[in-house]
Amino acid sequence: MPFYRSVGQIPDKRHTQFRQDDGSLYSEELMGQEGFSSDSSLLYHRFRPTAISSSTEHRPEKPEPVANHPLKPRHFRTHKLNGGPDDAIFGRNHLLSNADCRISYAVATKPSPLYRNAIGDECIYVESGSATVETSFGAIDIAQGDYLIMPMSTIYRVIPKEELRTLVVESTGHITPPKRYLSVRGQFLEHSPYCERDLRSPSEPLLVEGEDVDVYVQHRGRGSATLWTKFTYAHHPFDVVGWDGCLYPWVFSIHDFEPITGRIHQPPPAHQVFQGPNFVICNFVPRKVDYHPDAIPVPYNHHNVDSDEVMFYCGGNYEARRGSGIEQGSISLHPSGFTHGPQPGAPERSIGADYFDELAVMVDTFRPLELCEPALDVEDTNYAWTWNRDPA
Repeated sequence: MPFYRSVGQIPDKRHTQFRQDDGSLYSEELMGQEGFSSDSSLLYHRFRPTAISSSTEHRPEKPEPVANHPLKPRHFRTHKLNGGPDDAIFGRNHLLSNADCRISYAVATKPSPLYRNAIGDECIYVESGSATVETSFGAIDIAQGDYLIMPMSTIYRVIPKEELRTLVVESTGHITPPKRYLSVRGQFLEHSPYCERDLRSPSEPLLVEGEDVDVYVQHRGRGSATLWTKFTYAHHPFDVVGWDGCLYPWVFSIHDFEPITGRIHQPPPAHQVFQGPNFVICNFVPRKVDYHPDAIPVPYNHHNVDSDEVMFYCGGNYEARRGSGIEQGSISLHPSGFTHGPQPGAPERSIGADYFDELAVMVDTFRPLELCEPALDVEDTNYAWTWNRDPA
């Protein structure tokens, strides 16, 4: 993260004696990235964070993904996904994946178990609903339009306040603001479409009593395999009385993104909000559109030869996709090897428009995405042919 925070009780000097009321030492936990060479935070536990009483194999049933073959653009209707576990972790329907990330959708109505992703950071976008997310760093509330960036190996659980619909990007590395938005010391620069004032994070410790507490851990296996283990901790892991550092969960609302506009159509990098290993996340928000007298506000046909493009349509009216069957909660996949662009009639209809009321999250990956079974179950198989129709 680009700035330092301190929450709760911490000693004046790190790695020195810090004692509880009974005279025993608090247990330090340094949580850091890239082997002590990047961002970190120092947490102070009432009990040893290393004390587990059991470790057992856990095997959630998740079918293997398949290639996008024959190659074609695809449309998935997430609101038609079948029910399953109705929590925000095991209720994730995996839709698309490659060696760098996995994209899922979940509908949650009950609290999730305690969970740790030891493979990479997660970006959780809230399509609708609200929840409290409890973490080792404290609790934080999320609601419609929020992105929650959860650092790798943070223990957390999600407690919905109402039905919660989320799009989840699980990374195999770290998710950060784009480097071009930051100074060499990590401060947001003046041209960034958001800044430190727009971010939220836990503001006080969260202490929960308990013994023999289960935590489900997703971790790396052999090669690219993903494994699950259930740890039983001797004491509840939410026993942190204070922490400080630059690594912690944080929230940014899509509604606080300041769109970058111009006289002619701006390319997707103008809409970027995060970056990850071999992928970027962008968002399209309500905004004034191109104001050159001869401008065509919708995108031109384009072929990103290095990337697959995923669009999640989560509000308003996405003018470029009108007439294609896209609806609230739709996800489109436009793969490398396919030239994509606006639907027939969209360029002509957009001429003269001065404002687009649209909300969408885009994930561009630089390796091909494979298709998971839940996505194929809710595919609109007519989507690929919609550019071959007369303008609507």
